Amino acid sequence: MVKDRAQALVLLPDSVFYQERGPLGQLALRHRLPMIGWRPDFAREGALLAYGATITEDYRRAGVLVGKILNGAKASDLPVEEPSNLKLFINLKTAKALGLTIPPSLLARADQIIE
Repeated sequence: MVKDRAQALVLLPDSVFYQERGPLGQLALRHRLPMIGWRPDFAREGALLAYGATITEDYRRAGVLVGKILNGAKASDLPVEEPSNLKLFINLKTAKALGLTIPPSLLARADQIIE
């Protein structure tokens, strides 16, 4: 990515990316690549932004679906659901290290700001 002059890194949900979020955050910061992940942990570990459902919300929704199945619903009949409670986390330490200014309008929408 550095050789190809990437300007940012967006990580899509993947268990390997999640497991390696700390080293990925450090590597992205070292190469001055703003990184965005999908769980709050990414922002806590150095990503500039994280936007997505929390793992607690995912487990809560999974519990609802399991309850429906245990009550007799067929898994194949259950609709696919999208998360509805998305959270935005912004890491201002990373923004400062990258020389970026986060617009006040985006800061105002953040669920958590890491300083």
